Amino acid sequence: MSKRDLAAFEVVLAVAGRKSFKAAATELDMSTSAVSTLVAGLEASLGTRLFHRTTRSVSLTEAGQEFIDQIAPAVMQIQDAIRIANLRKTKPSGSLRINSSLGAALMIVKPVLLEFNRRYPDVTLDIVTEGRLLDIIAEGFDAGIRPAPLVPQDMIRVPLSCEVRMVVVASADYLQQFGTPSEPADLLKHACIRGRMPGGGPSPWSFIQGGVELRLDVPGTLVLDSALLMTEAARHGMGLAQVAHWYVQEDLASGRLTSVLEEYCAPAPGLCLYYSGHRHLPAGLRALIELIHELRDKSK
Repeated sequence: MSKRDLAAFEVVLAVAGRKSFKAAATELDMSTSAVSTLVAGLEASLGTRLFHRTTRSVSLTEAGQEFIDQIAPAVMQIQDAIRIANLRKTKPSGSLRINSSLGAALMIVKPVLLEFNRRYPDVTLDIVTEGRLLDIIAEGFDAGIRPAPLVPQDMIRVPLSCEVRMVVVASADYLQQFGTPSEPADLLKHACIRGRMPGGGPSPWSFIQGGVELRLDVPGTLVLDSALLMTEAARHGMGLAQVAHWYVQEDLASGRLTSVLEEYCAPAPGLCLYYSGHRHLPAGLRALIELIHELRDKSK
């Protein structure tokens, strides 16, 4: 069996599983035309059609179903053998591409990424930070980092953090001039420095009041993409900001910022590293996952 035959078998299995040439191409990180060419070549070699194709659907022929049933176990054994061989690689190398929000990347630089870089100097960590959510497979990333609720359901998740403590902060000058809110509804009379949701609009602020979750569309003429910018604006007295506590812990300790509404602030969901379970796992990504598990076990 040639390498081309194995590639064709994997493509046929992907098309059968996804019932779509386009979806199979995305899963395998190939072009749709390359998938079609491999399937057509295999059908020509076998002398039989494996798929019924229409403009709206793709389904297996009877011969195709029999073929899939025969080759699937063998292909899975070969893929398992490749994975086991990769596990034995003692020195990961190459490039590891990760997509993340800026805040998520900043949260894990010190506890995870610096240690990974120290252990695996031959791996190039290529981290792209952006607010928008995207298809990491279609965009060529090995993994992504996002809050757990934003991770697509078909991805494998590796928890990176527990719930994130959130705080509402302002400078002493701002609070002296405009007063200190005593409950979330008071924010409707204040200038609030708002963050931007992945979809582009201002993000509501979350609170717990009377045991009930409250999401408040706060007013404010300043909408920013980064919690770092929001914190800087708060330092300069431009309004109140709701950010993760770790962004402002030094500001709170020094008195540059003051925390308000602490009894109402709801925690934000924890972060996850996520990746596709339908693709070969690079040695660098496997090493990163193992490091995350190791650090999490040590913190217990």
